[in-house]
Amino acid sequence: MPIVPLRHWGRWVSAVVVLAVVAAVLFGLSHADIKFRDVPTFFAYPVMIEGMWHTLVLAVACEGLGIALGIVVAILRSSKNPVASSTAWFYIWIFRGLPALLQLLIWYNLALAFKTFSIPGLFSVSTNSVMSPFVAALLGLGLNESAYMAEIVRAGFNSVDHGQVEAAYSIGMTPMKTMRRVILPQAMRVIIPPTGNDFINMIKGTSLASVISYLELLQASSNIYSHNLEVMEALLAAAIWYMILVTLATIGQHYVERAFGADRSNPGSPSQRAGVRASLSLVPLVRRWTSWGAVRS
Repeated sequence: MPIVPLRHWGRWVSAVVVLAVVAAVLFGLSHADIKFRDVPTFFAYPVMIEGMWHTLVLAVACEGLGIALGIVVAILRSSKNPVASSTAWFYIWIFRGLPALLQLLIWYNLALAFKTFSIPGLFSVSTNSVMSPFVAALLGLGLNESAYMAEIVRAGFNSVDHGQVEAAYSIGMTPMKTMRRVILPQAMRVIIPPTGNDFINMIKGTSLASVISYLELLQASSNIYSHNLEVMEALLAAAIWYMILVTLATIGQHYVERAFGADRSNPGSPSQRAGVRASLSLVPLVRRWTSWGAVRS
């Protein structure tokens, strides 16, 4: 009997629909009242370049602050001390519960509640002189990110088998050394992917700092179109810069995941085998330790 290939009519219909939608969007853009020839000009404006650098610096600083505080809060959250655990839970509840934009505005207007930062007899400084737009954006976005990072790091800690922690304790490792040598290296495989996604969101989230007059990409485009009224052209130039930064961050995330063995698409890769060897490295140490104890006894 002749073999007749199965016809996938749904694929053809969906392809036609997608192409029709793309054609309609392109047709609409071609007839839109947008001066596309001005977009490259705005893309290379000095104020736009400065806004791009400010966006990148703020995103890296906020993510670094979020990661550092997130690790500390996650360790406190996992502590057996009820005071430390409760404090960490309250910290996460507060900074994860409040919108990031609201936190930005609170920090930027902190001088309305506290006129000065001071330690009696040591120093006193005006809050307005300290709480610049960059500092307010750093605290608002960084503390908000730290609450999410704390939960990401805690999930990474929970992914490590408890038997490895017991094995580390059995060979005399302290809790902090166990955290540094056993738990964190293995938890990174779980922590890295969502952290990369959070950094990409942070790059875009820096646009919130425009409401407190911090010169990032959105504020730079606003400065441009407020003078020439070419709103869409300036916004499209900022959109291109955002896509470039996000693309670079996505590429970097891919290589970091591969370095830590988070990409399991190739289980037999050298990074995966190295991860397996690292996870099993405590077994011979425990065996030697227990056999030495048996000989002594």
